[in-house]
Amino acid sequence: MMNMKGLATGIGSLPFYDAQKAIDLIFSCLPCAPFWPQLPNCDMREGMIAQFSENLPGLRIDESGLRFAPVDKENELETFYEKFIEQDLPYFKISPNFARGLHVFYQRLKDADLSKVEFIKCQVTGPFTFCSGINDLYGNPILHDSVLMQAMVKGLSMKALWQLKHFSPFGKKMLMFFDEPYLACVGSAYTPVNRNDVIDLFSELADSLSSQDCLVGIHCCGNTDWGMLMDTAGIDIINFDAFDFQERFVLYADNLKNFLKKGGIICWGIVPTQGYSPSQTPEELSQKIKSGLDTLVKKGIDRELLLERLMISPACGLGTLEAQQAEGILSLLNQTSIFIRKNL
Repeated sequence: MMNMKGLATGIGSLPFYDAQKAIDLIFSCLPCAPFWPQLPNCDMREGMIAQFSENLPGLRIDESGLRFAPVDKENELETFYEKFIEQDLPYFKISPNFARGLHVFYQRLKDADLSKVEFIKCQVTGPFTFCSGINDLYGNPILHDSVLMQAMVKGLSMKALWQLKHFSPFGKKMLMFFDEPYLACVGSAYTPVNRNDVIDLFSELADSLSSQDCLVGIHCCGNTDWGMLMDTAGIDIINFDAFDFQERFVLYADNLKNFLKKGGIICWGIVPTQGYSPSQTPEELSQKIKSGLDTLVKKGIDRELLLERLMISPACGLGTLEAQQAEGILSLLNQTSIFIRKNL
């Protein structure tokens, strides 16, 4: 296992209209683990759900947005499963109309000096968030339809595999994050999803990627049952909002011990998004992480192991912010990464 101490990466979205400007910022601030930027301000097809909807059964995009509107549900599912069984990766591509940032990022990687790049980070919207955001013909989230839910899980796994194949020519270790804000709802009386559902589904997703040279991560920007994710087979990285939820996260020290023993990595979302201020400093954010580490050490976890498995990121995606705020957040993230690597 590589020493990840202080490695910084991003979480999906940026508020820019110009993909080149977004990627300039990424390579400037996150040279060791750059990511392809989602650009939701450019087109509705770059929204976090619509972006991964191409060729998934029954999904259509028109001027009103993404919706479930199958022409022939059974035939669409049959075609989908034929392509899935064949592992027809080009069928599951993410085209430039849906992810301009991905394709401009690919070209930049071809043209750039990659000597500083340790990882290439990609992302897919997680299946619970994806399926909770699409309604069936009766107005119910397809999260409640076991047939459609299973198809979408398989489709999203193929979107992840297509990315890993697409970026494989660069010869870098890959990070594949599933972005799952919906997991903050798990345990609520208002959601049909329980702990075992999450463990089973993400174990399946991780298994589908197990033949690839990648680390599989889950990002949740709300609070959830973190032990649930630590106990899921095949998950390598857990990314949480450390600015707002660190005190709750450290309550799962027993689960974390086992997660770290399995090679697990924690990505601390230490630079706030909604609570960002230009007055915040790398020293302040690093001290906040240190306080979390101190708590975990008191609970019996080795400090050096925690530091070796410590990545950082913004607390969440930056797509809803102003461009100047996004620039400030990624700059602060870069400075915090440097500070951690030198001082913690």
